[in-house]
Amino acid sequence: MSPHETNARGDLEDARAHFEQRAWEESFLSFSRAHEATALGCDDLELLAWSAALTGRDKELLETLERLHHTLVDEGRCLRAARTAFFIALRLFALHNPGQANGWLVRAARLVEREGGDCAEQGYLLLPVAEHHLRAGEDDDAYAVAARAAEIGERFEEPDLTAFARQQQGRALMRQGHVDRGVALLDEAMVAVTSGDVSPIIAGLVYCSVIASCQQVYALDRMREWTKALSAWCQEQPQLVTFTGTCLMHRADVMQLRGAWSEAIEESHRACGRLSPDTDPEALGDAHYQQGEIHRLRGELTEAEDAYRSASQVGREPQPGLALLRLQQGRMEEAIGAIRRVLDTTPAAWRRTGLLPACVEIFVVAGDLDEARAACVELEHLAETFDTEIVRAMAGHARGALLLAEGDPRASVTPLRDAFHVWQKVGAPYIAARIRVLVGRACRALGDEDGAVLELSAAQDVFEQLGAAPDTAKLHAEPKESAHSNDHGLSPRELQVLRMVASGKTNKAIAAELCLSERTVDRHVSNIFVKVDVSSRAAATAFAYEHDLI
Repeated sequence: MSPHETNARGDLEDARAHFEQRAWEESFLSFSRAHEATALGCDDLELLAWSAALTGRDKELLETLERLHHTLVDEGRCLRAARTAFFIALRLFALHNPGQANGWLVRAARLVEREGGDCAEQGYLLLPVAEHHLRAGEDDDAYAVAARAAEIGERFEEPDLTAFARQQQGRALMRQGHVDRGVALLDEAMVAVTSGDVSPIIAGLVYCSVIASCQQVYALDRMREWTKALSAWCQEQPQLVTFTGTCLMHRADVMQLRGAWSEAIEESHRACGRLSPDTDPEALGDAHYQQGEIHRLRGELTEAEDAYRSASQVGREPQPGLALLRLQQGRMEEAIGAIRRVLDTTPAAWRRTGLLPACVEIFVVAGDLDEARAACVELEHLAETFDTEIVRAMAGHARGALLLAEGDPRASVTPLRDAFHVWQKVGAPYIAARIRVLVGRACRALGDEDGAVLELSAAQDVFEQLGAAPDTAKLHAEPKESAHSNDHGLSPRELQVLRMVASGKTNKAIAAELCLSERTVDRHVSNIFVKVDVSSRAAATAFAYEHDLI
């Protein structure tokens, strides 16, 4: 044996060992050296392809899989060639080359048909069909197709096929509101992943899909659990490139929820450095949007605007965050227009769930309680449909805020308290603190000043710890209500406007100070006149002084 052949054999042995050790970079380099020196067999070509995939080398992945496919066809191994064609198509779909991907799927189907008889490859070819139905919102069809694929996977003892199909089934069920059944299927898929039964490529795909699905329906405990597992999986493979950016993005989500905003921003920036707009546009868009949310909550409005713009540039809908930013900037008409537009063009119930709380918030501030009420009712209906603790808490938060704006603080306390306990239990300090502010205002309106001080002080402590500057500033400006301030049915916002009227400010000045539209302030003033039975600003001012509201 020549020294050249000896070196090639050594590289090949090293490459196989590195692959077993999940040292993907060393595996790719060793296989590549061996491939330059001698023709690799089909098994080694496949290992070279997966090493390229796991180190983020799409060009080399596709070239190697195509070479493997043609070799298998030449050898008459049609089923394995069909499976290779499926994986080529899978990656081409991810790279946004649907024409080429469909061509490979057609080729794979012809090879399966040529071979005849039942086979596992028939199940693999159903996976893109199920995915197409999911993207089109055809959840019943997606579930049925994925169920057939899972049955084939079990029959032929194909853990990769079964796990991938099970997570598709779970996603379809969750989007229809069958969250518990859907989560059970996701859990089943994840057991195969965490026990090492599936290949690294399928494991990474299932991890990312399951975590994103749990986040979409607010199954936050599962999202945290599987994100932790994904982080451990990535850390066990220091040379892994693919999936690490998405892992960082999910980690940042968890950090943001539990109030570690600075760490979340850092992790999100790291994710952006690893995600590509060509191969990971959805994850990259989510990472930019996440940065926008944290900047907005910290009062860094220019940075938030830039982050939302970056999210939009890669195709991520920047709502509802951008609408809430406009609200914060006092650009009320733009906030209303944005939230109306996105709701009008978002039919999927599971997507609307994340938009409706912002809709209620915007319309409550705008004083348009009819629209706020309609959004609140829809959110409550979705809470019944999805039947998860978090969505019920979101609906309770919205209902409590609406009741308070309607001048019924007594009725607002129970839904607010219930929502607070849920968010406190899941470890979401910012949302819990915002609810405490509403509870404090309700206490104050009901004459419980001690209760108000306790709630507002607790919320302020959280806002200061998090760096939520806008919320902290609002609390510092929180008006002190008299024990009888709600005797005449004025809402907290109306009382605030009345005090400003009594101080001699015009509606235009009030609108500028409260970040409202002038039309909204006009409506508040008209409502005040009706509720306290006066017909002029002077009479309203006199009423305020007579009832110790100043």
